[in-house]
Amino acid sequence: MKRKGFIILLWVSLGTALFFFLFFTKEKSFHNFLITLLISTMYSFVLGCGNAFINDFLNKKFPWSETTGIRTALSVVSIIAGNFILVYFCNYINYVEIQKVATTETFFSKEYSTTNWFMINIALLISAFLHAKSFMEELKKTSKKEVVEQKLIAKSANAQFESLKNQLDPHFLFNSLNVLSSLIDENPAQAQKFTASMSKIYRYVLEQKDKELVTVEDEIEFAKTYCDLLKTRFENSVDFIFDVKKEDYRRYVVPLSLQLLLENCIKHNFATSSKPLVIKIFSDNDTLCIENNLQAREQMKESAGIGLANIVQRYALLTKRNVFIEKSEDYFKVKVPILSNKPNTISVKTEDENGSYEKARKRVKELKSFYANLISYCTVIPFLVIINFMTSPKNLWFYFPMLGWGIGIVSHAFRVFGVGESWKEKKIREIMDKQKNRNNGNVR
Repeated sequence: MKRKGFIILLWVSLGTALFFFLFFTKEKSFHNFLITLLISTMYSFVLGCGNAFINDFLNKKFPWSETTGIRTALSVVSIIAGNFILVYFCNYINYVEIQKVATTETFFSKEYSTTNWFMINIALLISAFLHAKSFMEELKKTSKKEVVEQKLIAKSANAQFESLKNQLDPHFLFNSLNVLSSLIDENPAQAQKFTASMSKIYRYVLEQKDKELVTVEDEIEFAKTYCDLLKTRFENSVDFIFDVKKEDYRRYVVPLSLQLLLENCIKHNFATSSKPLVIKIFSDNDTLCIENNLQAREQMKESAGIGLANIVQRYALLTKRNVFIEKSEDYFKVKVPILSNKPNTISVKTEDENGSYEKARKRVKELKSFYANLISYCTVIPFLVIINFMTSPKNLWFYFPMLGWGIGIVSHAFRVFGVGESWKEKKIREIMDKQKNRNNGNVR
């Protein structure tokens, strides 16, 4: 227990001692006040330290944020068992050892059973309040931690996405200048035409550099312009076939994905007029496919690996759908997802996270509602018990609100931690995860 806890227990001991001394002690003397203070201090520290030890132990072994249901069940069991033992211990010391108004035999008889039972209920209510307070503090810490983590994830994702996009400008310019350099020696006239086409293409690159997604139509038009540029250099050695469905034109792909994949086709395959390289661009089942006949050339130097890896990483930040690569002896094909929605920059790959956050928010609201109800119960019922014993000790009417409200608390707890919406959601998630794993297995 921390120092603050000990100070609180000291004040509770003093306040309790003054209350019982002023209202329940007939002979007002300094000696009686010291005895009352001693008894109050014993009850406060034994019950307080005992419950603090139980709470700290459970916090280490079963944190609220990780095992809420198990922790709640263990808290209930430990509170009942722990306070039963602690109250009997304190009452025995008080009545048998300090005040000497009872013997060991009479203490465990029916004469003191009502007193022991009453003290146990008071201790249980106070202990439940302290455990509920502990839960609220843990919930607040966890919520703050999750908010910080989500902000860091969002910043990291955006920074990574910007870094990937910034790779494209120098990469495209470097490769285009290499092509232009070779054309200057081979065919100056074509080099001039290439320069004009390259300026048009590079304008598109600059226009799209700050976008996460572009329409399939824009990307296809750009790819056709880029293919015309490649035809300027390779003439009949390369052929391009476009067969993209019109209904896919208003959907989205990552910008410059086609240009990078077309560039890879040229870079990794040889092309001659007798054995032309045929590149097909078509749509198939929500994917945009780039396929070429395989005519692999020997690589003189190691590739930088920016093109395809860049596309894979950018899609990984935007969606859970994968980029697929198919390779056989005759062809090489890359399938990139066609997306229906265009996400915002700050919400990169957060579509599922937003749904999870909303569910988590509702779950936290349910938990807060339950523990607010429990705290109110633990605050009001002891007050009613004290009023009952002070006004009409022979007519114990506090049973009715205690039992009625208690049944409501149990019902509320059953809805929150038992067979309720959380159980349904858990089962739905399990079924969805199984279905997802089965589908992933079929794709592979």
